Amino acid sequence: MEKSEAITAIVLAAHALARIAAHEAGNDAPSAQWRALSILNQRGGMRLGALASAARTTQPGMTRLIGSLEHAGLVERTADPADSRATVVNATAAGIRALDEWRTELGATLAPRFNRLSDDDWRAVERTAVILGERAQGHSDDEKTGDDA
Repeated sequence: MEKSEAITAIVLAAHALARIAAHEAGNDAPSAQWRALSILNQRGGMRLGALASAARTTQPGMTRLIGSLEHAGLVERTADPADSRATVVNATAAGIRALDEWRTELGATLAPRFNRLSDDDWRAVERTAVILGERAQGHSDDEKTGDDA
């Protein structure tokens, strides 16, 4: 398998596992909800357009989603301190709790699929998780060590 094929396979498998977990857990919340809450949790408050761009969705679609999330008490809109004509969307404490609960449920639902892994396989999974997490955060080995190689 080529390197780029391995990366693609991991990403596709991760998406499939998330869909499987949502289905098996009976969680009917749209994946866009978890994506938006994850972005807000990671980056903090954002303008709606920036959030839509980060979530790779349209601004009208994000506007509808944020309306639903606001109605559910998972996000709140506040005035943008840099521009009083604009608003910033923030995850609420309830939104972060819901996200944490979903992540716990996701892991618990998928755990049986992985219960027969060997210790070596678990170490490989753990290492892969660390590597992918670093890349998702935009870090590379060069940035961490200061090397220019």
